Amino acid sequence: MFTYFKKRYVLPVIATGFLFVGVSFKDDFFEIAKQIEIFTTLFKTVNQNYVDEVNPAELMDKAIKSMLAELDPYTNYFNEQDVVKFKINNTGEYTGIGAMITRKEDKLIIKEPYKGFPADKAGLKAGDAIFQIGDVLLSDFKDDASQLLKGAKNTKVEVKYIRQGKTYSAQIVLDEVEIKAVPFYAKIDEKTGYIALTAFNRKTTQETKEALEKLKADGAERIVLDLRGNPGGLLNEAVNVCNLFVPKGEVIVTTKSKNPKYNNTYKTTNEPIDVSIPLVVLVNGKSASASEIVSGALQDLDRAVVLGSRSFGKGLVQRPIDMTYGTQVKVTISRYYTPSGRCIQALDYWHKDADGKAVRTDASKYNAFKTKKGRTVYDGGGIQPDIELAETKTSTIAEVLQKNDAIFNYVTQYYYKNPNLGTAIPNFTDADFTEFKAFLKKEKISFDTETELALKTTLEKAKKEKIDETIQLQYDQLMAALQKSEEALIDKNQKEIKKLILEEIIKRYQYKEGLYQYYLKNNIEIARATSLLANPVEYSKILQ
Repeated sequence: MFTYFKKRYVLPVIATGFLFVGVSFKDDFFEIAKQIEIFTTLFKTVNQNYVDEVNPAELMDKAIKSMLAELDPYTNYFNEQDVVKFKINNTGEYTGIGAMITRKEDKLIIKEPYKGFPADKAGLKAGDAIFQIGDVLLSDFKDDASQLLKGAKNTKVEVKYIRQGKTYSAQIVLDEVEIKAVPFYAKIDEKTGYIALTAFNRKTTQETKEALEKLKADGAERIVLDLRGNPGGLLNEAVNVCNLFVPKGEVIVTTKSKNPKYNNTYKTTNEPIDVSIPLVVLVNGKSASASEIVSGALQDLDRAVVLGSRSFGKGLVQRPIDMTYGTQVKVTISRYYTPSGRCIQALDYWHKDADGKAVRTDASKYNAFKTKKGRTVYDGGGIQPDIELAETKTSTIAEVLQKNDAIFNYVTQYYYKNPNLGTAIPNFTDADFTEFKAFLKKEKISFDTETELALKTTLEKAKKEKIDETIQLQYDQLMAALQKSEEALIDKNQKEIKKLILEEIIKRYQYKEGLYQYYLKNNIEIARATSLLANPVEYSKILQ
């Protein structure tokens, strides 16, 4: 949501924001002062002379965010409303409806209602499309509409939404919502405990500690720590989670910066819970940042076997810094290094290709490092698992089907066609998969692969240059061939896509908890981790 200031307040904010940027530079003070003066003069000139009324705060918000976008995707400016959302992410608490939502055109789509929270109590389901909140039609509201669903505890919010083509209304009573860092833990078998760790907020260490202690008290003699899909969060929480499994005084991560005050070595400071319990850490391509600090440190210290697929590769550290008028800037201040000396940053945001995209580190240029016991590990491309499972990597076509909500929308339809499944695990058959493919055609779902987008862009340019008629036939032929190729990819990756559909189906009927229960008996990575932990010889051999 954009912030609206009166004009007389604009220029001090500009100067303050840009002077903050300036103090991080050395020997360039004249050039910085010059550019600030040019910018403020330009802004004032446009503000006073532009033909139509302009919104100073909106212009400045866009200007600042566009400037920072040239650096890396993690250096961000937060206006007052953004700051509130950022604090929610760090604390894991807020007052709202308790659901994952996303905006699509003029509607808010419920992606996942959290069990027992306001949206769920009000009867909202995944797939519901909210088009009105109170008296506000979202088609007329271009700012962050999710803010309309936040407020004081017990506030009553009236919403109108569309479900399967019909319009409904509901009253949601806002309540405190706690996003758990450890939403699930349980025993896989008599001796193996499982902990799902999905975020690094201020409660992460405490929740992980409680789960570990309860599992041990219940007879667990080995642990699977699941960091798949965990995007990271607070660095100190990553250090403290490691501290549950490694002794006091152990180096977990080092940060290095051009600014000496950000050069730090983070060591464990508490007595551990268990330094010898066998441990497997699960990661995938969506495990990032603090997740990689934990998995990388435990790997470097030979304290755990890492299993799954290569992690995301974010080796950068950010710090939020308060500015004037309740705003903040989150700045990339340093790179972090695991105990062996690795920086696992995969994308080079300071060297971009012709399209302006960050260049991925060439695998041939990865550097070798040694773990505590002398095993070889590499930098530059995320955390490479000790046991890499090819079948756990997400194919391009599966990523596309998730990104464009093809699987989500199909399962919404499936849910209402099969209302009485309850806790039963459905058998998603070949016939069901054929129905899924028919759904894609019926709904004319675009796959929007890079090739398809490039082809569409070419036709748009041809229309502007009025040469589209001469290439229309070739375009149609290429698009038909491309679509046939995409259909073939769907068939080729049928097993993976079926798995993703089934998981989404389970989540609809049994919430996230039901999905974790299903994972305990059916997930490939968990099964492989359990098997490894049950074989002490194989486990020890990997760590030697």
